[in-house]
Order: sequence, then structure tokens, then C-alpha cells
Amino acid sequence: MAATSGSARPPRVAVLLPCYNEAAAIGATVAAFRAALPGAAIHVYDNNSGDDTVARARAAGAIVRGERMQGKGHVVRRMFADVEADIYVLADGDATYDASAAPALVARLVDERLDMVVGARRSEVELAYRRGHRLGNAMLTGMLARLFGRSFSDVLSGYRVFSRRFVKSFPILSAGFEIETEISVHALELRMPVAEIATDYAARPEGSASKLSTYRDGWRILRTIVALYRVERPISFFGGIGLLLIAAALILAAPLVATYAATGLVPRFPTAILATGLIILAVLNLMSSLILDTVTRGRREAKRLAYLRHPAVGEA
Repeated sequence: MAATSGSARPPRVAVLLPCYNEAAAIGATVAAFRAALPGAAIHVYDNNSGDDTVARARAAGAIVRGERMQGKGHVVRRMFADVEADIYVLADGDATYDASAAPALVARLVDERLDMVVGARRSEVELAYRRGHRLGNAMLTGMLARLFGRSFSDVLSGYRVFSRRFVKSFPILSAGFEIETEISVHALELRMPVAEIATDYAARPEGSASKLSTYRDGWRILRTIVALYRVERPISFFGGIGLLLIAAALILAAPLVATYAATGLVPRFPTAILATGLIILAVLNLMSSLILDTVTRGRREAKRLAYLRHPAVGEA
């Protein structure tokens, strides 16, 4: 790989492979990335595996470390904090992602001075990419496009290449498989230069089992969508709740107002009290939306400043 401008050395590339019970695939995965990126340091972070993942990763020549807190988000957080490099290649240790595509992903990042390149999965094997996962992906894609005006075709892809400024400015909060969503949101929120390249996606090798649960992780995806909308668009979220409460209060109060206008009496005090309470809650929601919108803007500015403290790809 060519040296970066303004520097006498080529960029340091690190391959990051989070693993949990991947003894059947980790050796082949490490070998494939070593062949594709011969100068890269390959890091395998084991997440309390109960099989021979660690031994086989070491035998394949990887740098092996561990993370005790269970969940992919915890592992990625540890890898991003520990590993020092200029370019980071993140993939899974299950041999499903096409390692031979890594040089093209890295070249795209360097040539266009990007902060992230996503390996969008392209599979001809039905079992490789499950229907529930596709549905969740489509839902998140639509939500991100609505929130940020742009999105990715494969929001949930675990195959990505990052610049150092992305990795070292990313405050990872996720614990599990929702980490891919958080990564995508971080890039879109800060309007980072990003790209996608279609890459092959294969079924797991025999003896390797997926850690994803269609229903459990589908619920996590739905919860992530709601949380994303609440955090990034507080005026729309809480303002919408406030408007619904106002509408409910008006519906309840309409017959009371008509009765009062005709007789001068308010015969249903519980209904009147309920309508008044709904109006108070509506006002609180509307005021909260304005306060949280200011907090969201401040948080986004702080993230942007942290991001700009690190040089772009190709800078000394």
C-alpha cells in the first residue's frame, strides 16, 4: 500500500475480530485476512468463549486478548480503546465476510479520505442472511434516512473499515449486537464522509452457530429505533406525545364545555380533572422537547469537536 501523503511510512492497518465460540471458523478467518492484508496486525478479542477459539486464533498467528463483559458492543469498545492504528478493519470471526474485499475497502477509505467504508452484504445463499434480519435492516434504513436525510443500504453490516479519527472519537454505549446501528448513527450524526462497497457474504461453516436471535435481537432493533428517534429528534418525539395528549384532553372537555355553556354547571368533575391533567402533561412534554433539543445539539457539537481533534486519513 502506498504511503500516506506527508508521511514516510505506510498507514498501520489493524484487523479487529470480536469472537464468541468461533473455534470452527476463527482459524480460517485469520488466515484469510492475513492473505488479503499481509502487513496488517490481526487482533482477536475473545468474549468468554467455552470452546477452543483462543487456542485456534493463537495458532493462526493472531494477537489474542479477552473481554469479560459479555456482548459484542463491550468487545468493540475494548478493541477501539486498546488498539493503535491508522486504519481499522472490523469484521466477525465466523468466516462469513469476504476477506479478499478488504484491500478495496481500505483503498477506498484512503483514496477518498473517508472515515468509514461499509461492506454491504451481497449473498446468494438464503441461509446466510435471515429474513428477520433483513426486515430489521430495512426498518432501520428507513428510520436513518428519515432522521438524517441519508442512510446505508446495509445498516447492520459488521464489515467496516474506519479511520483513526472515527475510532478514537466514538463513545460506544451499546452492549450487544446493536453496536452496528450505533456506528451508523455516529457517522450520519456527525456528517462524516462515508461510502459503501458491495461484498460477498457467505453462510457459516459447518460447526459454527449464529449468536443472533430473530426475536430477541428483533426486539432490540425495534427498541433501538424508538430510542434513536427519541434522542435525535426530541421535538418530534415528545412534541408528538404532547399533541396527542392535547387532542385527548379536548375530546374529553368538549361535552363539558357544551354542558357548562348551556347550564352553567360542570357535572363531571373527574372528567374535568382528567382533561386538566392531560393538558398539564402535554405542556410538560412540549417544554421537555425544547430543553432536550438544546441538549442534543450540545452533545452533537461536543462529538464533532472530539472528532476534529484527530487527523484525517493521509495527514501526518
